[in-house]
Amino acid sequence: MSRDEETSIDAELEGRILSEVDAVSDDMIEAIRAIVRQKSVEDTPAPGAPFGTGVRAALDQTLALCRELGFETVNVDGYMGYALWRAEAAEGEEPLPGYVCALGHLDVVPEGTTGWKVDPYSADLTDGRITSRGVLDNKGPIYACLYALWALKRLGLAPRRDVRIIFGCNEETGFRDLRYYLEHEPAPVMGFTPDCKYPVVYAERGRMGVRLTGPSLRGGRTDDVLGRFFSFMNEFVLNAKPTGERFGIDRTDPEFGVTEVRNYKLDLVADAPAVEFAISYPASLTADEIRAKLSDVAAEQGLAFEVTGNYDPVRFEKDCRLVRTLVYTYEHVTGSDGSPVTTTGGTYAKLMPNIVPFGPSFPGQKGIGHQPNEWMDVSDIITNAKIYALSLYLLSR
Repeated sequence: MSRDEETSIDAELEGRILSEVDAVSDDMIEAIRAIVRQKSVEDTPAPGAPFGTGVRAALDQTLALCRELGFETVNVDGYMGYALWRAEAAEGEEPLPGYVCALGHLDVVPEGTTGWKVDPYSADLTDGRITSRGVLDNKGPIYACLYALWALKRLGLAPRRDVRIIFGCNEETGFRDLRYYLEHEPAPVMGFTPDCKYPVVYAERGRMGVRLTGPSLRGGRTDDVLGRFFSFMNEFVLNAKPTGERFGIDRTDPEFGVTEVRNYKLDLVADAPAVEFAISYPASLTADEIRAKLSDVAAEQGLAFEVTGNYDPVRFEKDCRLVRTLVYTYEHVTGSDGSPVTTTGGTYAKLMPNIVPFGPSFPGQKGIGHQPNEWMDVSDIITNAKIYALSLYLLSR
């Protein structure tokens, strides 16, 4: 198969696939509204429900739907689950090895207590827009992948390589679901996570969590300890650029842009004052370099330093088959430029091998997920499903 054949579809077949997505779109929207009504915030673990009964209920509801659509399902001990469409090879051929996947998640962040104009779990549908916690992040997009695959199944376009639609349960609070999955299941050959933005994201920045802690407040030195700590905060945080310049980790990269230091959290409740923050760093800056620089600053300021977590940058070649395919499908459905981009965010692609972030937000759509009145337009959901249908078809052949 030539490079062009790998990443292109006959016009007549493409039209049939897109029309079939339209045909299943009403069912898809109702299924999305049903799943966003299920509150699936991480809670106390229970038997068979490592992330709480609400998340497990969302997984059970989803896998039941997958079976109704004619797919095999696997529940990975409540950590993740997936719908499976097995490969079918033509006579005289063998199925292609491994599987391709779309990987999203059913868990959501808490709804919060202010700012909502509708009930956060009402699945409100007004003027073509669904407003509900989780509709964008990430139940709507991963259901769009499921219904994209169902459209292919209805057309009888059996894959030459197994396809999985994988439903995570702990993306928002630690990736423990994916770690467990990878201990029990193989990684995909290729795939994407519909939990970021368009066009296809070929590279993600690294992300490091850091905690700097001052001396103990015990022993009658409270004013001195707090004074030194607040001086540090004034110099390195409040009056500093968010590029890590004061820490000596500012780095401008032609692909990724500049280092970003953000998400400061001040802790004055414990025995010692502390501050935590995140560093979003380009691939030209290494985790070891950051550790060394911050360790030196901490020593100079009389602070203890620790890394609370780190994900190294992820980067694919823009010309690899996976990226080229997703550029093609995005451009064919939207008519827009699909040139690959980078992101400052962090997705399952940090941990799952061989996948890239791809959708669901279109250029200009920002600040929606994790916020009050989280929304997704019905028309955008359908467009996502069309992009994903073409993508899953091509990647599975």
